[in-house]
Amino acid sequence: MDPLDPAEALRLVGLGERLDHFPSQLSGGEQQRVAIARAIAKRPDILLCDEPTGSLDYETGKRILEALEQVNRETGTLTVLVTHNAAIGSLADRVLRMRDGRIVHEQRNAKRATPADIEW
Repeated sequence: MDPLDPAEALRLVGLGERLDHFPSQLSGGEQQRVAIARAIAKRPDILLCDEPTGSLDYETGKRILEALEQVNRETGTLTVLVTHNAAIGSLADRVLRMRDGRIVHEQRNAKRATPADIEW
């Protein structure tokens, strides 16, 4: 598969202007966004995301969700997102709620929200 250009992957997560920076020159949140950009750039069939918005501010979190949604829509990447933020569930086709390692509830969304639609 043809990987994304690094500059494009960084642009998707809001770091296009930081292309030439070293990790030590980036904040923890920026480093997290670089990790997401690296994963997106590979155009994987499956993208596993564990709390991708967890340590990010509201606007940056929304940008990450927009990038993940765009990759899902444009490349068909199956995106599995683990989060404690219930509002993010409205973005998904299918939401599984777990307790003690077991699925306790399944919800299917007939119409997915967009990142712009949700508030938390």
